[in-house]
Amino acid sequence: MTDPVSRTILLLDIEKYSDRDDIEQAYLRRMLYDVADRTLERAGIDERLRLRADRGDSVMELIDANASVTALLRALLTEVPSQLHAVNRMASSSAQIRLRGVVATGYVAVDEHDGWVGSDLNHACRLLDAQLLRAALRERRDDFALCVSESVHTGIVRHGHAGIPAADFHAVTVDSKNGPLRAWLHGPVPDADNDHSEKGGTSVPGASSGERPAPRRDDRPETRAGAVFHFDGGAPTFGGSLVGGDQHGVSGGQVTGDVHLGGSGGESA
Repeated sequence: MTDPVSRTILLLDIEKYSDRDDIEQAYLRRMLYDVADRTLERAGIDERLRLRADRGDSVMELIDANASVTALLRALLTEVPSQLHAVNRMASSSAQIRLRGVVATGYVAVDEHDGWVGSDLNHACRLLDAQLLRAALRERRDDFALCVSESVHTGIVRHGHAGIPAADFHAVTVDSKNGPLRAWLHGPVPDADNDHSEKGGTSVPGASSGERPAPRRDDRPETRAGAVFHFDGGAPTFGGSLVGGDQHGVSGGQVTGDVHLGGSGGESA
């Protein structure tokens, strides 16, 4: 096995690939390779600077650490959506291609079977397979959902380089076999009301301190403010009995507060 070498990791995966027949899968794979090649070319990363592994419904690229991650992200945010739009507008419904993508960095070694080994690569694969990223793609109208690792966000995204709007990336946490993974999702975070078994970056106010959220107005116990009676004119009755005495100003509407039934000005029983 080679010594681990610092790499940029790019993963692209086709949505609902297993739902298609063999002919459609073969077509989608050609489109995936076209999109990957054109995007990397647009970023100025030629074949000498990358290794590729085929995973059927996905492609994995190990990119030389000297290649520009900034250029790669810029190409992913512009070139991939443009290419997918051009392909899908001419394709039948069964041949639509939608992609999830992950960009990460880390150390990867290559073993004697040309297999790739490294915990950073494992983490990137778990981000690609996360339910939150799948949900993000389902809930948006465009055909691409991108997630970047914490290291890529810290080193590149948060600095607001041209073509990489930092405000469009949102902190998320996804579950993995090795515990929670923090990452950054481009575009809207999936609806928190849906159960994706993972969390977006926005916490419930008070949750971290153990405080319970304040009840909504309609959840609060009702306060008893005394009797309330409605009158629609005529001779109002209660339980079959006539209201006796004077009812000054009571000709309709509502009476609130302390209501005395009986004569005017007399002592209550």
